[in-house]
Amino acid sequence: MRLLILGTGQMANAHARSFAEIDTVTLAGAVDVDPARAEAFCAKYGIEKAFTSLADALAWGNFDAVANVTPDSAHYSTTLQCLAAGKHVFCEKPLATNSVDAMEMAEKAESANLVGMVNLTYRNVAQLQAARKLVTSGRIGTVKHVEASYLQSWLVSRQWGDWRTESQWLWRLSKNHGSNGTLGDVGVHILDFVVYATDTEIDEVFCRLKAFDKAEGNRIGEYELDANDSFTMSVSFKNGALGVVHSSRWATGHVNELRLRVYGDKGSLEVLHRHDGSRLLVCLDADIETATWREINVDPVQTNYQRFVEAVAIGLTLEPSFRHAARLQMAIDLANVTESDRREHRLST
Repeated sequence: MRLLILGTGQMANAHARSFAEIDTVTLAGAVDVDPARAEAFCAKYGIEKAFTSLADALAWGNFDAVANVTPDSAHYSTTLQCLAAGKHVFCEKPLATNSVDAMEMAEKAESANLVGMVNLTYRNVAQLQAARKLVTSGRIGTVKHVEASYLQSWLVSRQWGDWRTESQWLWRLSKNHGSNGTLGDVGVHILDFVVYATDTEIDEVFCRLKAFDKAEGNRIGEYELDANDSFTMSVSFKNGALGVVHSSRWATGHVNELRLRVYGDKGSLEVLHRHDGSRLLVCLDADIETATWREINVDPVQTNYQRFVEAVAIGLTLEPSFRHAARLQMAIDLANVTESDRREHRLST
């Protein structure tokens, strides 16, 4: 497979490294509006050709698929151009900034018989995949209740840099600079963590959002600090279960942590994924009576990058697909609505 990398920002490095490790992939081209940055990126990863526009790359056309690593707001228009040119697309999350655009992208990929997949990176966590197998095999019985959280501490500590002075963090706090806050940034990750592990779909949501005071007048230079820092969401699922999902950038002591607890009528499980490792714990069978939890060791799993290459090779979209990501975006869109009208909303079928 010959691959074009669209966008050469920070996340593009992960794409280039990951795809380069796959024997059947050739990094054919890269696109960036800055010629020097495009050339430097190509030189760093041994990429054949550099372009300063997607139009020029598509006119050249000597590639099979595109890794779309453009800013969130550009995913929609650039992906549609790639699909119209007959190229498979592996898009960074979120698929689009709203569910209408995301669903259009899914439908266009499907109607063209092209692979459309989204890089929901935590699918690469082996413990999450093992948790799903426990649920689908019936080991924990019928899922009744779910707890999930995505906790970060970069507004408290400087482990990732200083958000007060660095534009790479400040834009994430400002609606005018394209940020949809914590909900828009990492909400898709924790919601995918939940629905994938529980093998169900979200039915209804109710959400509260909060942007905390962070500076005098909640402004630093050109950045108005008005994007949400935390959210709390109550969720009902199509299988009848209830859940609570929350996230914050103010979670002191948590660098980057996803936690999921799933409670069934025959057992329970917990997935903990941190910057320094992952764990899967279960309470099953006779251990239910003594509330004993045991850790399960799991083997590594395929990455999203590997699954995308496989999908293109067999001509069949694998998960996480555009359509799945569009459903997650629908839940996020409705969560924003519930903050305004203060009532629960049901996802459309």
